[in-house]
Amino acid sequence: MELDINGQRHWVRDDLVDPAMPLLWVLRDVLELTGTKFGCGIGACGACTVHVDGQPVRSCVTPVSAVEGRSVRTIEGLGMPPERHVLQRAWIEHQVPQCGYCQSGMLMAAAALLAREPDPTDAQIDAAITNLCRCGTYPRVRAAIKSAAAELRSPGRSRRYLPGQP
Repeated sequence: MELDINGQRHWVRDDLVDPAMPLLWVLRDVLELTGTKFGCGIGACGACTVHVDGQPVRSCVTPVSAVEGRSVRTIEGLGMPPERHVLQRAWIEHQVPQCGYCQSGMLMAAAALLAREPDPTDAQIDAAITNLCRCGTYPRVRAAIKSAAAELRSPGRSRRYLPGQP
């Protein structure tokens, strides 16, 4: 099976992966991209959120066969030091993470929101960020998203990330 993960082609041997295997386990156990987290296993918490063709999906309930031939973006593809994504910088600035477990999925959901809505309202943020955070940092999440959105809208801002993504 051929997968497009973070702009790179990966060949996954058929004897290693059942087509029904959740994408999450292929990412973590086969491709060793461990930034995407396992939370609940039923698609409720959002810790496993990745982008498939630019849309946020819960990788714990998405069979790997459903993403063959499609573009998958994980937290590793969002930005890594020293080239952090604008959202990652805003997360740090607003001290969003506490335990940090939900943050990769939360960041991926926020990036998908900003890709389709450059100036989200509180209601749009609340509707898009359905990820669960045990630490309750939702007010800081909202502030960080608004801060990142403002930076993305600023004049002269270069777009160094994947097309269609902030």
